Amino acid sequence: MKPLAILNWSGGKDAALALHRTQQQQQMQLHALCTTVSQPHQRVTMHGVRQELMQLQAQALQLAWHPIYLPEGASMPEYNAVMAQTWQTFRAAGVTHSLFGDLYLADLRAYREEQLALVGVQAAFPLWGEDPTALLEEFWRAGFRAKVVCVNGRHLDSSFAGRELDEAFIKDLPAHVDPCGENGEYHSFVYDGPNFRQPVPVLVGETVFRSYAPAAKEEEECFVAPPTSYDTGFWFCDLLPAR
Repeated sequence: MKPLAILNWSGGKDAALALHRTQQQQQMQLHALCTTVSQPHQRVTMHGVRQELMQLQAQALQLAWHPIYLPEGASMPEYNAVMAQTWQTFRAAGVTHSLFGDLYLADLRAYREEQLALVGVQAAFPLWGEDPTALLEEFWRAGFRAKVVCVNGRHLDSSFAGRELDEAFIKDLPAHVDPCGENGEYHSFVYDGPNFRQPVPVLVGETVFRSYAPAAKEEEECFVAPPTSYDTGFWFCDLLPAR
């Protein structure tokens, strides 16, 4: 019997490629896609994508989607408590593995492994240690398409938000920016791919700047609740479902 797994799902390119590989290798059975969502804003934490788009994306992939709602300005202890409670429910359903699209941030991997070990779940990383450029080429070659929904204002200006995630976008990135945005330089939303029953129709809305600095007035207007204290801000493109 195949191990039952949850895929930690941001809706972006790395998660999509991790899902595709998992489906192709057929070594695990997927229980659901799992996403942290800001309770008050109904948007994906850090990415700012509307919950409605995540639901349409999961429907196109023909997979169950499980949102994990976080309160406004959730602290790390609060976040850990919510996740532990969620994983107790997953464990009761027979889930033994948690999949991530991380590439090479060792401290983040260690944190995930430590937290999951507390609830008896094993972390797995289908893309770990691979070359970012090669992963992007695999992503495009497979037929995935994505929009850039969020960029870190310290590294990229507003013109990068809302763009198609294609070769032209990567070529325009400054030399210091990781091609896959592994350090949080940008985030994406995948709207079509080889495992999609149909594309998710999207429209590019307005782009706005939101600060994660805890003292900033804009914090109350953020699309997402900051999990920790950041000293920078982000450009968010409000991706809309096409009616």
